[in-house]
Amino acid sequence: MSDKGSVQRGTLYVFSAPSGCGKGTVLKEVRKASSRLVFSVSATTRQPRPGEVDGVDYHFVTKESFNELVRTGGMLEYAIFVDNYYGTPKDRVMSALDSGSDVILEIETAGAMMVKALYPEAVLIFMLPPSVEELKTRLIKRGTDSLEVIDKRVSQAMREISLACNYDYVFVNDRLDEAVQDMLSIMKAARLGVRQNKDLIKGVLKRC
Repeated sequence: MSDKGSVQRGTLYVFSAPSGCGKGTVLKEVRKASSRLVFSVSATTRQPRPGEVDGVDYHFVTKESFNELVRTGGMLEYAIFVDNYYGTPKDRVMSALDSGSDVILEIETAGAMMVKALYPEAVLIFMLPPSVEELKTRLIKRGTDSLEVIDKRVSQAMREISLACNYDYVFVNDRLDEAVQDMLSIMKAARLGVRQNKDLIKGVLKRC
């Protein structure tokens, strides 16, 4: 889709959804269906958990290194949770995009807004539950949280959903197969956008 001899820059996708909405399951299926998609690995200052691999699950770094990246503009987005820092290293993402790969970031709404401000070309995708009631039912069935924690997650989900209007695309995860197809369709539509294909247009004109 690019002019001969050139590499079309990849597309940066930012994917958000409330806890319990099925982000991991949908992304697992999307990964199987898209060979050109690179999943960004976040950096964190927390200690590795058993079985976690540096560079695969997270890039484990010191707080000093993390703060230096933030200070020098080396993070696309970052946040602090329980005294641990989490963020998306900019260089790795930009390098993948420059090589023609599409990159997907699975991050919260606050981080998504930070990425959009720094990289306006990013395509923001928000996945909704069928309803708040269904989301609560899924969280209860998951069986990992107390009812008090679930209520907090539902309240947080409602705050996140209220920000979905700031995204470029939105779809509902009611049936897994349909949700995966919606995600793939959004990604294909974004790749065919004029903004991503200006070099293609110029290349065709050169051959006139």
